[in-house]
Amino acid sequence: MVTGGPVDVVTGDYLAEVTMLILARSRMRNPGGGYATSFLRQLEPVAGEIADRGIRVVVNAGGLNPAALVSATEELLSKLGVTLSVASVEGDDLLERIPSLLESHDLAHLDTGAPFSTWERDPLTANAYLGGFGIAAALGAGADIVITGRVADASLASGAAAWWWSWSPSDFDALAGAVVAGHVIECGAQATGGNFSGWLEVADLTRPGFPLAEISRDGSSVITKHPGTGGAVTVDTVTAQLLYEVGQPAYLNPDVVAHLDTVELDGDGADRVRISGVRGSPPPETTKVAITSLGGWRNSSTVVLTGLDVDEKAATIERSVRAELDGRAGISELRFVRIGQAAVDPPDQMAGSCLLEISVDGDEAACGRPFSALLVELALANYPGIYYTSVPGSGSVYGAYWPTLVPQEIIEQVVVHADGRREVVEWAGTGPPGTTGASVDPGTAMDSAPGPGVAGPSVDGPLGWLVHARSGDKGGNANVGLWVSDPAAWPWLASTLTTDRLRALLPEVASLPIDRYELPNLRAVNFVIGGLLDGGATEARRYDKQAKALGEWVRARYAPLPVDLVARAGRAGGLHRS
Repeated sequence: MVTGGPVDVVTGDYLAEVTMLILARSRMRNPGGGYATSFLRQLEPVAGEIADRGIRVVVNAGGLNPAALVSATEELLSKLGVTLSVASVEGDDLLERIPSLLESHDLAHLDTGAPFSTWERDPLTANAYLGGFGIAAALGAGADIVITGRVADASLASGAAAWWWSWSPSDFDALAGAVVAGHVIECGAQATGGNFSGWLEVADLTRPGFPLAEISRDGSSVITKHPGTGGAVTVDTVTAQLLYEVGQPAYLNPDVVAHLDTVELDGDGADRVRISGVRGSPPPETTKVAITSLGGWRNSSTVVLTGLDVDEKAATIERSVRAELDGRAGISELRFVRIGQAAVDPPDQMAGSCLLEISVDGDEAACGRPFSALLVELALANYPGIYYTSVPGSGSVYGAYWPTLVPQEIIEQVVVHADGRREVVEWAGTGPPGTTGASVDPGTAMDSAPGPGVAGPSVDGPLGWLVHARSGDKGGNANVGLWVSDPAAWPWLASTLTTDRLRALLPEVASLPIDRYELPNLRAVNFVIGGLLDGGATEARRYDKQAKALGEWVRARYAPLPVDLVARAGRAGGLHRS
């Protein structure tokens, strides 16, 4: 990003729910740790050029210990002989305040509403999501590098833009536009063809470039990338990232509510997509707090099933494991998950193989070596051809996650400037509705879609012939955004891909709560599936713990597709007409 072309500010998003737990365990081993050490390795080779060109750097790599990363960064710069001022943003860490917060707040679970007292775990981390005005204040005071703790992902870009354009907290539309741009670029190459369902259309995914956001004074932006880099920036790659890990169209940020159903996307030349029309409304009175802890002990092993009678082979080892472990003290859950399907008359051994993952939760005494020892013993005493993908191990502790909300007014966001001066950045509050965005609909879930659909003959085929998808995790929930590139296909998508249809397509989610939202400007519907990921990525029991491939599963399911739309998409024929 530094050497590939012109850039004013380089942002770096290092944090996720899983990352916070990883950093917490790092801090347990080393009290001086708790930050993303990779930032130092990335900064070192380009620090001199950053100084020479006056580039600013804004990262949330401080994680649980921004002050320690500031010190480590200053030590690195001194060693390199590079002069750059380093500031930090603090105030997100609420761990020590939990007892006092519980005196006036129940810290209810964001999704289930359960009070915090039911969790019965000792928190390791508790971090509130901050907005971007602390970043703006640090840059405004002359910081070259700003290191934060847990700011909201998009706040890295919106904070930098607020500094550059001198926005006030009431510039809701401009802030919302910058939040949308920040959301698009926060996951790097995922906006330039990475994880894109239309990846076969991307010429070079060997080394895709990272995205750039050119943010204008009014908050509109152009998403692009440095010339000569791989990947692609198209309306579809940007749409994919816009739909990633989102819920209702009212996208909450601590500084503003950005309304995703107002976003307009237009091509602006090769590898350039313009984002405009974004409406913003006053920020929510609360902000999210992510609390993590250690859960129980988890162990697993994967056996290979090869050749004939794989169903019977899977049933045989399951009976053997259950005979030893069902009802044993210290075991809370035992799971068997089939992965893949063995081919008939396989041309090679791997084609004729599939997998069975055996997992156990509980305490270490029961789920550690005793579980592994049992599986090792079964290697000589069970179905023919049994072997493991790796030697059964002792397992490890898994993480637990508790999302909740606290009033923004109780958060004290503090900028620690390069000279040590501490500046409190007051939250502006929701205040009276501004002149922009105040009347924007927050977006409501719709169980079924209106509209006439598309009449005429149909052909059974995979949804992916017509539909793109992007999916991901939202705490213990999963989202899957589905959209069409062809405007003529939008009425069909909107009227046929209902909540009931999704339940029928994905039997695994049929009994779970599902919210459905439409984003007509993007020709998209977004589904949020409650509880699919248990308590979150750190404790999910699914093999796909963050629902990254959920969208690809949807696209692989067969449904009646209008013949004319299939033809427009260049898909040849179909399996049968109806």
